[in-house]
Amino acid sequence: MQTAGSAGESIAFGVGVTMPAILILGFDLEITRVMLVAVLGGLLGILMMIPLRRALIVAQHGKLKYPEGTACAELLKAGASQESIDAASESAKAELAKLGGQATSAKTIFTGFGIGLVYKAANVAFRWWKDTPERVFGQPFAAGSVSAEISPELLGVGYIIGPRIASIMCAGGVLAYLVLIPAIKYFGAGLAGPLAPESTRLIKDMSPNAIRSAYILYIGAGAVAAGGIVSMLRSLPTIWHGLKEGLKDVRGGSAGREGQVRTDRDLPMKFVLIGSFALVAVIALANPLYIGGTGPMARIMAAILIVILGFLFVTVSSRLTGEIGSSSNPISGMTVATLLITCLVFLVIGWTGSTYYVTALSIGAIVCIASSNGGTTSQDLKTGFLVGATPKSQQIAILIGALASAIILGPLLLGLNSNGSVTLPRISSEPSAGEEGAPLKQVENWPTGLHVDPSTLATHKQHEGKDYLVWHYTPAGGASAQQFLVDSTGTPQYLVDPVINGTHKFLANGKAAPKKFDAPKATLMSYIIKGILNHKLPWGLVLLGVMIALTLEMSGIPSLAFAVGVYLPLSSSSPIFIGGMIRYLSDLYVRKKYRGMNLTEEQLTAEGDKSPGVLMASGYIAGGAIAGIVIAFMQGLQDKVGWVTRLNDKIDKVAAANPFVSGGHADLLSCIPFVVLMLLLYLVGREILMRPKYS
Repeated sequence: MQTAGSAGESIAFGVGVTMPAILILGFDLEITRVMLVAVLGGLLGILMMIPLRRALIVAQHGKLKYPEGTACAELLKAGASQESIDAASESAKAELAKLGGQATSAKTIFTGFGIGLVYKAANVAFRWWKDTPERVFGQPFAAGSVSAEISPELLGVGYIIGPRIASIMCAGGVLAYLVLIPAIKYFGAGLAGPLAPESTRLIKDMSPNAIRSAYILYIGAGAVAAGGIVSMLRSLPTIWHGLKEGLKDVRGGSAGREGQVRTDRDLPMKFVLIGSFALVAVIALANPLYIGGTGPMARIMAAILIVILGFLFVTVSSRLTGEIGSSSNPISGMTVATLLITCLVFLVIGWTGSTYYVTALSIGAIVCIASSNGGTTSQDLKTGFLVGATPKSQQIAILIGALASAIILGPLLLGLNSNGSVTLPRISSEPSAGEEGAPLKQVENWPTGLHVDPSTLATHKQHEGKDYLVWHYTPAGGASAQQFLVDSTGTPQYLVDPVINGTHKFLANGKAAPKKFDAPKATLMSYIIKGILNHKLPWGLVLLGVMIALTLEMSGIPSLAFAVGVYLPLSSSSPIFIGGMIRYLSDLYVRKKYRGMNLTEEQLTAEGDKSPGVLMASGYIAGGAIAGIVIAFMQGLQDKVGWVTRLNDKIDKVAAANPFVSGGHADLLSCIPFVVLMLLLYLVGREILMRPKYS
């Protein structure tokens, strides 16, 4: 059940990151297009991950931690029946005994689960303290900032992955927030105009996060692309060995699988190859993935790029998930890298018209979903590896879950956009003070004189019983496209403002419109596509990120984890770093405990991986994640269910007077609960609290 259900989350993320860019680029969000992208990406990611299982899950066991997968495995072990324990391998029984038996193991992990659940609920749902304390520095270090998303999940991830990867990742965030952003502020504060690619704001008026969005994301995307390629090249020998093992199925048929133990039995490689070729054929033939005028060569090129980039970033996603966990896996960064490579190929070939916008986005979306689902599949397969599941059964469950989720997500996204879209005439009413109930004023939604040749339009749409032509108009200056309903003469009659990335907060009569949803990642995707195909992308920033990755590789430092830190907010990597430092202190105790036994470095690391601290961290991850799901569900009921809306209003009023949430010392005070969370993890890791019975 867990294996099948996990597929939905990764596909939903990929669809949500990429598909709204269709609207921003000026095209319709068609249900067939959304469903095709979701189905193709989800299934392709799983099929590509099947032959990689032996290379990354099995061969790299002990090196790639897969923290969320490990946490799920520990939960399953803690709740195992006596029958399951009796059927376990001798090594698994010995490991369980080392932790003091099932009772001690279950007590530790479920204590962590409860603490993580209660902490997350108090922090995010009831807002008892700020969830992301931040300190922004002034002169002489203007725009330098530090922040931390003080969540139990990220703290637990940092503890499981260990101090080295956690430190490298956080170092990338330090470079972005304490070097690059202050440097951009320092050198750009005196400029009289905006510095490209920013087109409206002056650097002196931009916050650290605004500078990150305008400049650092391009640098981070370049670093992730370069780091991913280097990581892929470094992993080729291991991957090739895993592929050779899988290809034995093709050569030997059922006879080649007879000697395999149950826990090493994957879906047959013939199934993977036939399924992959079938998906590639569908990609090349599926009309909704393209816009009229896209010829057969462009479609074949799209299919080839999806295969190459899909395999690259599924591999990278799986490795990153193993190193830093799903919570910090920069799938959007890989999607940006995919779009950079795809659009660059299109540029070299000469495919620069708006016709190829949707083709490029379709490639990016399928690869995004494939890499996202590949990372999630890795976590599931790691859980199965640790508890002795049959990989083949897991892979079938994931395929079913991915297909079901992809089919459901299309109608949900279109329903969300359709129900929340606002149709406005050229002149409408709006509260003068910007709040519902204030005196109304008349506003102009588009200038007079806007016109289009109706013979160039083909799509029709009904509104209030009348038929109109649909016109997607892109304003000058690179702004998001707007959708107009025009009459037979080509004159716009209505503006259709979508709920995703929409700008109009009020209906035509001045009443509040449905809540709008921002799509910053989708906006970035659209900027990259238009920027490259229109020769306006800031390649200097992208190449700066590439050079950062190459410099690290030349210094002997793994660049991919560092690049992720550059791309993600420092608030995401700093709690992971803290968790890694707690693990470092706990490992000092492990070294002291086994002093004189002449254990190797790998054996000491393995002993640390079996410590009660890992169980506690696993509980933190599971508890925080479950609380996050419940909180997200409740937030979806906001403005739809009366008692939820009233409860949230009361929570907001209490939070406004809470010194841990608002006020001059809120950032400092909100760190106190997190310090308690850190201290508990350290004490369990040092076996001061919840000490195993054997010791």
